[in-house]
Amino acid sequence: MRSIWNGAISFGLVSIPIKLVNATENHSISFRQIHKEDGGRIRYRKVCELDGEELSAAEIGKGYEDADGSIIPITDEDLASLPLPTAKTIEIVAFVPADSIDPLQMDAAYYLAASGVPAAKPYTLLREALKRSKKVAIAKFALRGRERLGMLRVVDDVIAMHGLLWPDEIRVPEGVAPETGVTVRDAELDLADALMDTLGSVELDSLHDDYREAVEEMIAAKAEGEPVPARERAEGGGKIIDLMAALENSVRAAKEARGDGGDVAEVTQLPDRKPKEPKKAAAKKTTPAKKTAAKKTTAKKTPAKKTAPPRSKRSSA
Repeated sequence: MRSIWNGAISFGLVSIPIKLVNATENHSISFRQIHKEDGGRIRYRKVCELDGEELSAAEIGKGYEDADGSIIPITDEDLASLPLPTAKTIEIVAFVPADSIDPLQMDAAYYLAASGVPAAKPYTLLREALKRSKKVAIAKFALRGRERLGMLRVVDDVIAMHGLLWPDEIRVPEGVAPETGVTVRDAELDLADALMDTLGSVELDSLHDDYREAVEEMIAAKAEGEPVPARERAEGGGKIIDLMAALENSVRAAKEARGDGGDVAEVTQLPDRKPKEPKKAAAKKTTPAKKTAAKKTTAKKTPAKKTAPPRSKRSSA
């Protein structure tokens, strides 16, 4: 792998010559812009807006746009004159527990390779010290004209470094959470837990980019002049009207996908149905009403008994 930066790790008074190598690569498919009518490539040209001349890379410099719109020219010499102690050094400043790093700060990842035979011993020393301490190293380094923050950890037998965003680069999540108060019932949590257990764990190596595969198949078919292979469209998620029903259906679908069968009856028998017991209190309230009704009917029967004798007299007459 080609190195993108050469320098040294500063570990106290220990200096470890290293090479920085990209640990990740982008597999996304890129497209070119073309003229729809004739298929010609659309290219961008760098033109000066003052005189309209097209410029080469050697003629292009840097400038900072001030608040009033004016441009302040900045030269490479201006930047080189600034004090930057980490220009060629990854300076370790602390060792902290790995779980103290917020994943939101994670940026690009790199491998650190020992540069030359003399670097093997101090490199191994730092690697084993990180392993035994179960901590990560926080460091400062400079790359592509700016000072950055990094986290060093051990991956297999290699020291890897994750670029970290500076704390003030993490935005506060204001206005992101639901504004209205939402209550989640135990029954819903139970179903969510059941869904999580059913989905289970996964080997990340088994996951792949289905969309990229479909794009590659489409490109290959069009290049050969063959029909584009048809793929079943995934149904988009609709509005969730009944959350419980959606969770139950999700558990059933996950079980069917894993070959465990679609029966989720044991999940639906939840203790959360008991909170409906307060309705029994309402039933008790209706008891006096029933008694009242009974009394009323008794009262109605009493006049009926009183009127009975006159009827018998009329019948005898």
